[in-house]
Parts: sequence; structure tokens; C-alpha cells
Amino acid sequence: MVLNYGNGENVWMHPPVHRILGWYSRPSNFDLKRNVWRLNQISQIIDNEIYVKGDPAISDLATLNRFPNLIEANLINANGSKIGVIADFLFEMKTGKIKYYLVSRSNPKIPGSSRWKLNIENINDQQPGLVFCKSNSLDDLSLTKSSLKNEFLQKGKKIINRFDDIKNIASNRLENWLEEDEDINQNFDNKKESFYNDDIKSRSFSDKKEDDPWI
Repeated sequence: MVLNYGNGENVWMHPPVHRILGWYSRPSNFDLKRNVWRLNQISQIIDNEIYVKGDPAISDLATLNRFPNLIEANLINANGSKIGVIADFLFEMKTGKIKYYLVSRSNPKIPGSSRWKLNIENINDQQPGLVFCKSNSLDDLSLTKSSLKNEFLQKGKKIINRFDDIKNIASNRLENWLEEDEDINQNFDNKKESFYNDDIKSRSFSDKKEDDPWI
């Protein structure tokens, strides 16, 4: 017989070693009790459904909230500023070892938001509600899932950078053209001065009169 124990609500983890111990589910929206499951109770996972074996342990939300958890913890950069929120993780099914975390820029519950990969080696320290990393911004992390908004911003940034490159090339060509024009004008002025000073010799009116057949 198959029983429905409700939707999974949160994970049960051991942050110091980045390991998953289990999770707990909520039987119904009006139930204050929670079903707590060990990781080794999973028999199989099909799509978004988890099939378990055995019975869960019964607990309450107030008790479970005292358990340490890094989900929805603020990600703090090397300068002490918040750069994101821990939204999800990828772990090994048999051992529960977390391979890496997924970081969201804003509220992780917003559907379709971007996710950045945070490696365990990049974490300096973790406290309840806080994770400290070595990076300065999310741009230092690899993007694993991009939202439509993020793709639009990246494409817009590429277009702006390309426009700046074209503008810089045009400015350099204009400066080179102006420099060449200035050199041409200087050379022309020098030739003009030499034309009037060297090539043209002064002659007296009497010399011109003798050479002129009409006079």
C-alpha cells in the first residue's frame, strides 16, 4: 500500500562536514507535526517523487528549526558583504556528501531565477544563517542556470562592450587621421615658404622691360 506523507519541506543536514542526514516533510497545510526521514530510507526517486521505506519519526517545526541548516543562508564575500543566498545543493545519494551548493542572487523561492555554483573549497566558514566564501562577487562563480532576465542583461552588456570597442576604434582612427592631416599641412606650409623664398628671384623693372616684346 502506498501512503502519501506530504511534500518535502526542508533538509536535515550537518553543516560542519557538508553532509545530508535526511529531510522532513509536511503531512498537510494545517498539520503542525513533521515527518522526519533518514537518508537511507529512500528506496527510489522518480521525477519529483521520493519513495521511502519504513516509518518516519514525528517531530514539530519548533524543534526542527533549531537544527543547523545552510539553506537560505546569506552568502558573504571576502569583503564582508552579502552577494547571494544559498538556494540548493547537489549531493551523493549513498553517502549524503554535498558536492557543491547553488546560490541565488535574490529570493531563492522565485521561480526561474539564476543559480551559481559554489564549490565547497570556496567556503571559508559557516554559521547559522551565514556562509563565508573567498569570492568577491557572483561573477567569480560559474553560472549553472541562467534566467531570462540574466540572459537579457548579459546580452545587453555584450552589446554595450562591443559598441565601446567600435567607438574606441573609430576614435583612434579619427585621431590618426587628424595627426596625418596636421603633418600634411605642416609639410605644405614648409613647401609654400620655400616656394616663395627660394624659387622666386626678385627682378628689376628694367630687366622685365627688356624681356617683354610688347614694351
